Amino acid sequence: MKIHDTPGFPNPARIRIVLGEKGIESQIEFVKVDLYNAEHQKAPFLAKNPTGTVPVLELDDGTFIAECIAITHYLDELDGNPILTGRTAREKAEIQMMQKRADDQLIDGIGVFFHHATPGLGDVNKQHKDADWALRKEWGEKHAQKAIKGMAYFNEVLKSRPFVAGDSFSVADITVFCALIHGDYAGLNVPAEHAALTEWRARVAERPSVKNRSGQELLPEDLPHLTPLLEYLNSKA
Repeated sequence: MKIHDTPGFPNPARIRIVLGEKGIESQIEFVKVDLYNAEHQKAPFLAKNPTGTVPVLELDDGTFIAECIAITHYLDELDGNPILTGRTAREKAEIQMMQKRADDQLIDGIGVFFHHATPGLGDVNKQHKDADWALRKEWGEKHAQKAIKGMAYFNEVLKSRPFVAGDSFSVADITVFCALIHGDYAGLNVPAEHAALTEWRARVAERPSVKNRSGQELLPEDLPHLTPLLEYLNSKA
């Protein structure tokens, strides 16, 4: 199997954590996608995933599976022991409920803010994110507030349970954790008063699948593309 992704990015990290939890990373060949030069918006990649997002799982028979939750379900079920997506009907329902909330409140909110209200991935990608829309920054800022509210929601959830969907670590935890990574990139940090979310994050960060995952660092050749974003973040510090 192959995974088309970009090291150092939050959504690829979601699947690399899944691979660590399942112990199957050795079965995967990684193919880097050049997001900075908008490779994901060009015809060869769009033939793999029409939505132009990473990661994409390529099966040995040539099938392409996109969307992190779909990839997670596939990988989790390979050995008949779905530890991340639920075993019983109730587990599956509760995990999917919290997964959807994490996607809606954090992944989407932070993503829209990052691409519309910050320099994001640079000018090459900006043309694919409503570059000429007069209200693009305001749209991004509105989604930043959505994400901040999402952080408050998950902080409340984690006051009464060890993990996002209950007593066990699941794909919902992976989604929230990686959303917060994206928040850091965008300058949307967890508010200091959210102690439960902060404690949970520190605990999840120590899991071997998270702490030892591959592809954590941005590649040196990619760093110059992020200069405008880094300057933006420094101006907000």
